[in-house]
Amino acid sequence: MNSLASTQAHRSTAYRGWVVPVVGVAVWWLAANQGWSDSGLLVSPQKVALTAWEQVSSGQFWRAISSSLARNLSGFFIGTTLGLLLGCLLGFSRLFERLVGPSFNTFKQISLFAWIPLISVWFGLGDVAKVVFLSLAALVPVVVNTCDGLRNVPPAFLEVAKVYGFSRWQTVVGVMLPAALPSIFTGIYLALVYSWLATIGAEYLLVSGDGIGNTLIDGSEHFMMDLVLFGMVIIGLVGWALNVLARRLERRMQRLYGITPR
Repeated sequence: MNSLASTQAHRSTAYRGWVVPVVGVAVWWLAANQGWSDSGLLVSPQKVALTAWEQVSSGQFWRAISSSLARNLSGFFIGTTLGLLLGCLLGFSRLFERLVGPSFNTFKQISLFAWIPLISVWFGLGDVAKVVFLSLAALVPVVVNTCDGLRNVPPAFLEVAKVYGFSRWQTVVGVMLPAALPSIFTGIYLALVYSWLATIGAEYLLVSGDGIGNTLIDGSEHFMMDLVLFGMVIIGLVGWALNVLARRLERRMQRLYGITPR
């Protein structure tokens, strides 16, 4: 009974999330079809839907979204891998933290987009430069949350490991890493969010090749608001899908390690 009630409550909460989008589309439809504005900036939902169909059926959408996702996932995996490595070194080694920590703390204060001129000079304007940019976007949150999670392992856990005579390796694998997992998962989740946001920014500022960001640029340059709105909807939907995927993966990993899901 409790499980059924919980499921029904979850569905009820999920349905509420559709209220604002549905109302927004309804007002948009009324404004466009009742002539509330003569501006060419206000296009109807029907026009956006027609543009979406044209983009999908012509294959332009698939080229754009596959290019954006390929860059996003490449940058995310590179940045996350390096972030986990650096975060573990900073969290486990006091010496490494004293040597590298101050430099990293300075590095993370630099705005992500401030790296664009340097990256464009070193790597050009192509996919390599974009992946480097996305890697930087994913790197910082993973390092910070991994290091914080390892540094904030409750001392009582370490005392229990000593009492049971755990070796250094057993303490790290069996105590510290499981205790730090919630914080590490938070860093990975943020890296996924930031890398997708950075993907669109990179395609705007490092304009070369296909991508959803380039779709927005094409729409704005040709004053095609239907194409711009189509691109914005796709960006939002992909971001929502990545968020859902990350949360489900996080809950599965937490259950695997016996951690109560948030």
